[in-house]
Amino acid sequence: MATTPKKYRVLIVDDEPTVVQFAERTLQIAGYETITADDGDSALVAAGQCDHVDLLLTDLVMPNMPGDELARTLRRQDPDLPVLYLTGFSDRLFKDRSQLWANEAYVDKPISMNALLEAVSLALFGHTKGPSTASS
Repeated sequence: MATTPKKYRVLIVDDEPTVVQFAERTLQIAGYETITADDGDSALVAAGQCDHVDLLLTDLVMPNMPGDELARTLRRQDPDLPVLYLTGFSDRLFKDRSQLWANEAYVDKPISMNALLEAVSLALFGHTKGPSTASS
């Protein structure tokens, strides 16, 4: 009996609806399960309503709670949660620190579908081939 491959769940957080829609559509087409939120507070609620998030894809600069604060908050529950910042302000990631934390990366906006898929795959699996070649 064949087992169903795991669906990897990505929490997408951005205060720009078009960015959320683009990322959600791109990742769903590639076979990822997505949860979306438009700010840090609603992302925390959404994450709390599901059993597990495999990757946080978040904007850095958002009202009320920046993406790095959201990442720190979610990592209190799951210290190994990979984080991918999708930002137009990558320089702000290094304002108070010289490097990213473990399991963190960033990509600049705007981004193509292929580049987004490669970055997500790299963050989750350590390669750019997507979930089909990830080890179980």
